[in-house]
Amino acid sequence: MEVIYKKPESLKKEITTYCPGCGHGIIHRLIAEVIDELKIREITIGVAPVGCAVLAYNFFNFDVTESAHGRAPAVATAIKRLLPDRIVFTYQGDGDLAAIGIAEVIHAGARGENITIIFVNNAIYGMTKGQMAPTTLPEQKTTTTIYGRKIHYHGYPIKMCELMAQLDGVSYVERVSIDSIPNIIKTKSAIKKAFKYQIEKIGFSFIEILSTCPVNWKMSPKQAMDWITEVMSKHYILGVYKDKGGSNG
Repeated sequence: MEVIYKKPESLKKEITTYCPGCGHGIIHRLIAEVIDELKIREITIGVAPVGCAVLAYNFFNFDVTESAHGRAPAVATAIKRLLPDRIVFTYQGDGDLAAIGIAEVIHAGARGENITIIFVNNAIYGMTKGQMAPTTLPEQKTTTTIYGRKIHYHGYPIKMCELMAQLDGVSYVERVSIDSIPNIIKTKSAIKKAFKYQIEKIGFSFIEILSTCPVNWKMSPKQAMDWITEVMSKHYILGVYKDKGGSNG
């Protein structure tokens, strides 16, 4: 019998610890599939800082190291410069990357470090139980914005793809989503292109993935996927924001 679907070699046989309906499991699998297809498992190093994916090394079947909160791009820079033949990526949430870690990712991009950033945007602080994040949408309710995010008081959400695309050192920026099968396929393609660009030494890649947090959004998994489609992706527009390589992946 022909096997058409199996667990990627780059994933361990572990039971997930993520909440029901969380998007991290989908994204982990996509990254693992890409690494298998590119045959780079033995030379790949991931960097996971504080956040829901802090225990990513429990799931990925390749080297993953930890960094302090927000410092993953700095750690990835050091690893890549010391071991330039390795494929190095960070796996970061919006609270980690767009708040405490925003300086690290901006300066890594400005320097044009040949690394890959995987940025999971679920518009909320997930691990610490649902506080407002830099990406929380206007009027979105969180544990620290119980009446909704008010622009006049809390400020505007940060659009990271638009911001990163302005940096001369950045080579590839794309925003994707996991809210549908077609978009999941596009997400995998974007991740694959980012890793290819690193292999080809084209430079710094930034992939933003709109993802779900049903527990903290107080929604069912289905409602959370629909919210990405109907609300979140209207604010965070999907698409390629910069592509110096000009590749189709």
